[in-house]
Amino acid sequence: MQARKKYVLLGLCACCWLLLFYWGGGVQVRLFKLLGRPRGEVVRPWPNWTDRAFLPGYAQLEELQTGPGSAESPRQRHQAWTGIYKDSRCRMETCFDFTRCRRRGRDGFRVYVYPSEKGERVSESYRKILMSIGESRYYTTDPREACLFVLGIDTLDRDQLSGQFVPNLDDRIKGYPLWNEGRNHLVFNLYSGTWPNYNEDLGFNIGQAILAKASLNTEHFRPGFDVSIPLFSKEHPQKGGERGWLVRNTVPPRRKYLLMFKGKRYLTGIGSDTRNALHHIHNGKDIVSLTTCRHGKDWEKHKDARCDHDNLEYEKFDYQELLHNSTFCLVPRGRRLGSFRFLESLQAACIPVLLSNGWELPFSDVIQWNQAVIEGDERLLLQVPSTVRAVGNEWVLALRQRTQMLWEAYFSSVDKIVLTTLEIIKDRVFSHISRNKYMWNALPGGLLVLPEYSTHLAHFPFYYLSLGVSPGQEFTAIIHAVSPLVSQSQPIMKLLQVVSKSKYCSQIIILWNSEKPPPHRSKWPPMPVPLTVTDGRRKTSSRFLPNVAIETEAVLSLDEDTVLLTSEVNFAFLVWRSFPERIVGYPPRSHFWDPVKHAWGYTSKWTNEYSIVLTGAAFYHRYYHYLFSHYLPPSLRALVDRTSNCEDILMNFLVSSVTHLPPIKVAQRKQYKELPSPQGTKMSAPWANPEHFTQRQECVNSFARWFGYMPLVHSQFRLDPLLFKDQVSVLRKKYKDLERA
Repeated sequence: MQARKKYVLLGLCACCWLLLFYWGGGVQVRLFKLLGRPRGEVVRPWPNWTDRAFLPGYAQLEELQTGPGSAESPRQRHQAWTGIYKDSRCRMETCFDFTRCRRRGRDGFRVYVYPSEKGERVSESYRKILMSIGESRYYTTDPREACLFVLGIDTLDRDQLSGQFVPNLDDRIKGYPLWNEGRNHLVFNLYSGTWPNYNEDLGFNIGQAILAKASLNTEHFRPGFDVSIPLFSKEHPQKGGERGWLVRNTVPPRRKYLLMFKGKRYLTGIGSDTRNALHHIHNGKDIVSLTTCRHGKDWEKHKDARCDHDNLEYEKFDYQELLHNSTFCLVPRGRRLGSFRFLESLQAACIPVLLSNGWELPFSDVIQWNQAVIEGDERLLLQVPSTVRAVGNEWVLALRQRTQMLWEAYFSSVDKIVLTTLEIIKDRVFSHISRNKYMWNALPGGLLVLPEYSTHLAHFPFYYLSLGVSPGQEFTAIIHAVSPLVSQSQPIMKLLQVVSKSKYCSQIIILWNSEKPPPHRSKWPPMPVPLTVTDGRRKTSSRFLPNVAIETEAVLSLDEDTVLLTSEVNFAFLVWRSFPERIVGYPPRSHFWDPVKHAWGYTSKWTNEYSIVLTGAAFYHRYYHYLFSHYLPPSLRALVDRTSNCEDILMNFLVSSVTHLPPIKVAQRKQYKELPSPQGTKMSAPWANPEHFTQRQECVNSFARWFGYMPLVHSQFRLDPLLFKDQVSVLRKKYKDLERA
């Protein structure tokens, strides 16, 4: 029995050895040869499967990698790209001349636009881009001052089949003496390539120029050098733009439809695979995914069996209604990677679900898109419904809020798109004084955060709440003086005494804007706080110039004839500490729309509603001085100085555009009135001038035109001290003086 088992075991071993020799003998032979090979002999490697000598009967690698909707292989596309963009490895350190920008410090960032040649055709979109640059604070007409150059030739549409295509660009730009192979140049582009591939071909060599391009592929994007911009239509507004559609935060945040898409379906060519598959997720209930073949001249020649049915379903739903009532919006690629639907979804607070593999998202250097969009995969379309269903309500609300912040900060107008592009480049040039990611991705957005003022979050009023920081406990009073000092009984003397008695007052600065020189320090009354008199150079806007003497965060702006009590000042300051990003003060005014004149109106009537708090008696953060002087264009400040009027309205416009909130009015004694000028002075009160009110009406409309919309916000909110006007004993009230006659 034991012998039988032994023979059986030996037989099985022999069979296994034969099988191993038959299947793997070649490996063993090669192993033995390798072990016995003389030292120094070259070992021939295994043949590469792409070597055509070993694969004579198979398709070439380029043919295997060519998709059904493409006539070019990835290798051919890469060769075409490197042929056109010979400096594809450009970075700021290698292809940008920093010395042109640093001659005048950070103020050296100037942009020069080449003048357009006579008869030059410029598209509406490119005209808006050039106008945005020309009206920006960085524009210069002197190329010797320029850090950055922008072509006057329209480079937006580089589709050779387009009517806006500009030929012979290579020859034309090489004739520019400042071109220098594109160094320090910025080239804008929205459309590249043509049928059927729509590749990255711009039709000219950009050299070392920075490319600000829509539908930019990550494969060709030069990180830290190029700027990806959104695709926008020619109807996109120049300034301002419409507000986002998320008016209020509804709970739960989901809408009628979970997911929607309504758009073209391409039957052939690049982009057709993605859109042809969208019908698979349509259920007609909470997911609406509609496509139509009815576009283009020859659509009937190429229509398939689904076209008629798709076209009927397509007409059943209104696109705007779907946008307003959908939680998520599909944003699939079109012929190019970008799509108009991306900006439409952001504005509608419909969370974009991207199906565009390889798309470098707009301003990706600074924007954290994972907080606003969901990036899908074109190859995994069927997983999209389950993915969006799994997103919780809290995250849905957060995503929708983020879409609104990004839309209003960077995308609602051509102005914002262009300025964001310039600011990103400026931060690269002056990287030691630049915005961090938080500044770009938190309200009010990077365009309104000037790093020249500070790079620390705690120095900006709109970050206090998120950082858990409280503003300082002292303020600096700035009194705007226009009348010469002729009497010790003038209102400014009493005002100095009242303000200096406040326990929160750190110092008082008198901004002297009178025609006569300021009096000697001995003429001013003694006070418990430091008093400084500075020259306002007789400019009305000088009251909002940055002043190094202001050491506190809070600024109390006062006219020389303001009548207040110390208790009023103290209460207003405590209110401001709770709302440090807003203007807090006393005299209210309002704006309104006049349908007869089709213009904005201005009123000083005492009503329960207001939108302006005059800076003749108001608190605000000192950062707004810097923003007023460096963010607003010189033309608006020149208007203020020319009319000696409206600086208070302009400051309200500015602060409301930052916060999207109204100012705050605090309790005020009813007998507060604007007093006439003191006797013996030639200066008359501005409100006594009949043109004063007319000028303010014109200012409101001029400011609204520059902002592109009306930033002022109406409010009926007023803050009073506890027990104010209550029928209780005055002894129980903290601010007793506010109710006395």
